[in-house]
Amino acid sequence: MALKITLKPHERMIIGGAVVSNGDARCCLIIENNVLILRERDILSEKKANTPCTRIYFAIQLMYVDEKNLVLHHTLYWKLVTDVVKAAPSTFGIIKQINELILRGEYYQALKKAKKLIEYEQEVMNRVRKSA
Repeated sequence: MALKITLKPHERMIIGGAVVSNGDARCCLIIENNVLILRERDILSEKKANTPCTRIYFAIQLMYVDEKNLVLHHTLYWKLVTDVVKAAPSTFGIIKQINELILRGEYYQALKKAKKLIEYEQEVMNRVRKSA
């Protein structure tokens, strides 16, 4: 089944490891085979990965788009999640779900679940700020 993607002017995305940038007008792409796709709104730069959970998301993103260095990205991921669970045991449930997806090689689904982890991290940080 084909996937129809509409890109806004100047929107970027990754398709099959290639960064694709749209021009000045809205465009529609039809992806007719199974290929890695990551829209700009889902891409996190290394610079913006500035919290423990955003760094986990970034590591998963690297697994998804950079298969040739998968072992390196897995090593980084497991170190990050170990540190996060030690510091915040309440994250274990979400991280366990992400781990299961990682072990099955379902990196895109793991990215979606990692967004939930980032949301949870933000909630916790907001509670800490309010109580301080």
